[in-house]
Amino acid sequence: MKWNPSLAGGLALLTTTLLLVSGEPARGNGTEERGPHGALPMNVQVTIFDKLLADRDVTQPPPEVDPIFWQEVIIPQDNAMTPERVTLGKKLFFDTRLSRDGTVACATCHDVSRGFTDQRRVSEGVGGALGQRNAPTTMNAMFMQTQFLDGRVPSLEEQAKLPIVNPIEMAHPNQQKALAAIAGDPEYQNLFQAAYGAAPNYEDLARAIAAFERTQVFLSAPFDRFLAGEEKAISEEAKRGWALFNGKARCVSCHHMNPSNPIGTDNRFHNIGVAARYQDFEQLARRALEALEKEGGIETVDQLALETDLSELGRFLVTKDRGDIGAFKTLQLRNIALTAPYMHDGSMQTLWDVMDHYNKGGEPNPFLDGGIEPLALSEEEIDALVAWMFTLTDERFADQNQAIFAEQRQQAKKARPFRDKDMAARRVLPFERRVKGED
Repeated sequence: MKWNPSLAGGLALLTTTLLLVSGEPARGNGTEERGPHGALPMNVQVTIFDKLLADRDVTQPPPEVDPIFWQEVIIPQDNAMTPERVTLGKKLFFDTRLSRDGTVACATCHDVSRGFTDQRRVSEGVGGALGQRNAPTTMNAMFMQTQFLDGRVPSLEEQAKLPIVNPIEMAHPNQQKALAAIAGDPEYQNLFQAAYGAAPNYEDLARAIAAFERTQVFLSAPFDRFLAGEEKAISEEAKRGWALFNGKARCVSCHHMNPSNPIGTDNRFHNIGVAARYQDFEQLARRALEALEKEGGIETVDQLALETDLSELGRFLVTKDRGDIGAFKTLQLRNIALTAPYMHDGSMQTLWDVMDHYNKGGEPNPFLDGGIEPLALSEEEIDALVAWMFTLTDERFADQNQAIFAEQRQQAKKARPFRDKDMAARRVLPFERRVKGED
């Protein structure tokens, strides 16, 4: 089916590489030599990546995507896909020189072996500094209408500029310093010239990274074979989950999943109450407005989002619209199994936790999205929904997907911290426990 959207070196290192590309769970088997931020060495990641996308002609649309949509909607007119641009972007994506201390690359937080995320609660930058948000995957990111969890930039090109100069991510003091880290390299000089006909510059650096990220299309999953008519491509339990997704569970209200939207998002922003467990939104909003009034550029929003507790305001930092307080972008469902932990703050470890959160109607707060309400799903129905979500993982990660499914299921049997059957069944009302002093 074709979507038409409106998807320590030496022997030890070699052994690790061979294991990862030969069918072992790419997320790791405990033997890898990982770096200080938990990412696999960049050369190992490159080997895995080359295996995943071997011999693809980057000038042509991926086989899963309609050519007209790809060319007219996904590819910017000023950044056509060429082998030279993708080659440059690939080298930059895996280059730790783009961080101040030479320890962090794009692929540190978007590790190929970890679903192009870091699989951490929040990301870690130079010097062990922790941000405030969970790293979204770069897989299929080009299908998003905005980038970052609060949508603060409109394109991959604009997104690529910010982490390099964010003080706690890659921490170069400015774009000039970042560029200077690579501009003297003769290989880069040749690559920039071949890609954009110019000497190294920051605009083309970002454009090249974006071009490389547009090769990261992963839309070939068992669910696609099921939709194409292969009845046995997914289990009977997963089929029940698909029906619940479109019916009782109401997931499709925000996670649009259809031939014109293959990744499962409405590209809008919703307050589902995740941060409301421990935040006073009104107080945060007042502080944010004061900070943005003093200095309101995109760099300020970027720093507030990653370095302060104002991060929990989500989209409000971008729009200053009261209706956006605590709202975050609806993320894609594609390959969701690979990208735990979940939510903007990485507070949920399993997809059972996510379903428990929605089943009880989110977390009550004055800005809760109107569509979030208790679902009264049974345990069997939650299991079916989770089973269906695991059918959305690209076939190239099948082994890793199976391992994570088993791991999450075991974890869910031990602990379900967000399960609240009384709330899910409306035996208690939102705010009732708080009013009674029981919460």
